[in-house]
Amino acid sequence: MRPLIAVAGLRSPRIEGLRFDGVVAAAAVLEAVHRAGGEPAILYHGRPGDLPGRLARFDGVVLPGGRDMNPRRYGARPHERTEPPDDVQDEADLAVVRAVLARGMPMLAICRGMQVLNVACGGTLVQHLPDTGVTHLGAFHEVTLDPGSRTARVLGADTVSVSSYHHQAVDEVGRGLRVVGRAPDGCVEALEHDLAPVLAVQWHPEDDAETTPYEQALFDAVVEDAARHRLEELPS
Repeated sequence: MRPLIAVAGLRSPRIEGLRFDGVVAAAAVLEAVHRAGGEPAILYHGRPGDLPGRLARFDGVVLPGGRDMNPRRYGARPHERTEPPDDVQDEADLAVVRAVLARGMPMLAICRGMQVLNVACGGTLVQHLPDTGVTHLGAFHEVTLDPGSRTARVLGADTVSVSSYHHQAVDEVGRGLRVVGRAPDGCVEALEHDLAPVLAVQWHPEDDAETTPYEQALFDAVVEDAARHRLEELPS
């Protein structure tokens, strides 16, 4: 049986083919999870207080990209370039991260997902990256990984070229997290958690996972972790 992977749904006010709003996930993320041997299921936000119990039926989590977080979540005033917040989405995603860390569940956090992870752990964000000569919004750039990190072992390389689409980034690193990857301008590109089986990347591995083995490897890793987690959770 495939490990059941919760892909946190993104609230959308308009979806082609529907008369009303909806909750979606990128097909590329779902396909990458399925290719890795997992069974992806879109996680409806519902009531944040119910999420820990609902997540108990899953074996792992993918927390994908999305819009900017409300900067008040990390004690900052909104920058002029920060998108209007969706507090329902923020509350749901933060609840997912807290439940994942409390249960020691495997998780892959992507782009906004990494930022939510950092804020949930008490960290802060850069609301708009300065011009450094490295294009982070809609471009490929290199990331250098800590050679001793699990992320480098999973990807099988210390330097990779990644698909980047973000204008915000990790600033002060949250508790229990460590930086294991940076762009050439120093932008934080990968985090790992000291205790939980969590991998987090600022780029979008789903963009080219189908043709780039090291990007697919991130999804393979969370599904493999999820399979082990399910066995550990079975009653003895």
